[in-house]
Amino acid sequence: MTDAYIYDAIRTPRGKGRKDGSLHEVTAVRLSAEVLNETAKRNNLTDTSQIEDVIWGNVTQVGEQGACLARSAVLYSDLDESVPGVSINRFCASGLEAVNMAANQVRGGAGNAYIAGGVESMSRVPMGMDGGAIAVDPYLAMKAYFVPQGISSDIIATKYGFSRDDCDAYAVESQKRAAAATKAGHFEKSRIMVKDQNGLDILGVDEQIRPTDMQGLGALRPSFKDMGETMPGFDKIALMKYPELERINHVHHAGNSSAISDGAAAVLIGNKEFGEANGLKPRARFKSTAKIGTDPTIMLTGPVPVTEKILRDSGMDIGDIDLFEVNEAFASVVLRFMTHFNVDHGKLNVNGGAIAMGHPLGATGAMILGTLLDEMERSDKETGLATLCIGSGMGAATIIERV
Repeated sequence: MTDAYIYDAIRTPRGKGRKDGSLHEVTAVRLSAEVLNETAKRNNLTDTSQIEDVIWGNVTQVGEQGACLARSAVLYSDLDESVPGVSINRFCASGLEAVNMAANQVRGGAGNAYIAGGVESMSRVPMGMDGGAIAVDPYLAMKAYFVPQGISSDIIATKYGFSRDDCDAYAVESQKRAAAATKAGHFEKSRIMVKDQNGLDILGVDEQIRPTDMQGLGALRPSFKDMGETMPGFDKIALMKYPELERINHVHHAGNSSAISDGAAAVLIGNKEFGEANGLKPRARFKSTAKIGTDPTIMLTGPVPVTEKILRDSGMDIGDIDLFEVNEAFASVVLRFMTHFNVDHGKLNVNGGAIAMGHPLGATGAMILGTLLDEMERSDKETGLATLCIGSGMGAATIIERV
C-alpha cells in the first residue's frame, strides 16, 4: 500500500455563526475557494490539474450550500476546471472524513494528490435547515429513541457522573488555552486572513474566544432543560432507553458547549511522487483512519469506541499517542474520553477547542487535524490522534505520524 502524506493544512479563522459575525457576508463557496486558492499558492502548485479531486465536508447541504458545493468551490477558485469535486456529509466529522477518504484513495493508488477538508456557513445556512428522517420520521425517531444532541450531552454527563462544575471547569480551561495559544501565535502557521472582494481584511483571528470564569458560567441557564422536561419531553424518551438513570441532569449551556461558527479548512494530501514532483516536503504520514457506529440516543460517545478501534487496527496502545485533539462538541464528550482512557489533559486539546473557538460543522474535522499537526511540530511530538463525536451515533478518528 502506498503511503499518504500531509503536505499542508490551512484554515480560515472561525467566525461567529450569527448575522453579526464577521464572516456572515461571505458565502460558503467563497470561503471554500479562499482555502483552495491559498493551498495552491502556498505550495506553488502552478499546475493544479494534477489534483485528482477535491473532497469537501459540508453538513447542511441546502440552498447556497447545496448542488455539490465542492464542485462549485473548484469553479469559484483558481483551480483548473479539470479538477472535480465531491461533497460528503458525516455530520460533525465531515471534514475529517473527507481527509480520511482522500488519504485512503492515495494509499490505494487512486491518484497522486487530493485537497480535502470542508466548510460551514452556519450564519447563512442554519443548522437543521435540511431536515432529516432521524428527527421527523415518526417510525425512525421512535425506533432510534431520537433526542437532540444537547440532550445526549446531558445523558453522558448523567450516566458518567460529570457535574455542572466539572463541565464548566473544562470550558474555562478551553477558553484560557485558546486565548494563550492565540497570544503566543500558535495558530499563525495555518490560519489565513479572509479578505473581501477588494482585498481588504475581513477576519484574521478566531472571533469567539472570550474571558470566562466559573462565576460567569454559573449564571447561565441550562440550554436543554426545557426541551427535556416539557414538550416534547425528550427526558422521558431518554429514560425509556436508559431506565437505570433516575433523571437527566441538565448541565450544558452556551458556555460549555461548542459555539456556532463559520469557517473552512483544507488539507493537501499526496503520495511521495507528488511531493517530489513539486518540490514539497511531507509534514506527516497517515498511520490509520477509522469510523464506527454507536448508540444513536446517547449519540456523542463515538470518540471512545472509534479510538479503541483505530488503536486495535494499528497495533497501538493509548500510551503510544503523544497528542490528542478531541472535538469539544460539549464538555461531557471530552471528559468522557479523558476518563475512559485516563488521558492527561496536558496531552489533549492543548490549544483549546470548539468550546472556545467554535464548531463550523463541515470544517471542524480538518481544522483540528491541522491544529494537531502544528502542535506536534511546535512541541516536537511524533504521533497524534484526532477524533470527533458524530450525530446519530458515530465516531471518526485519524492517527498521523510526523515525517
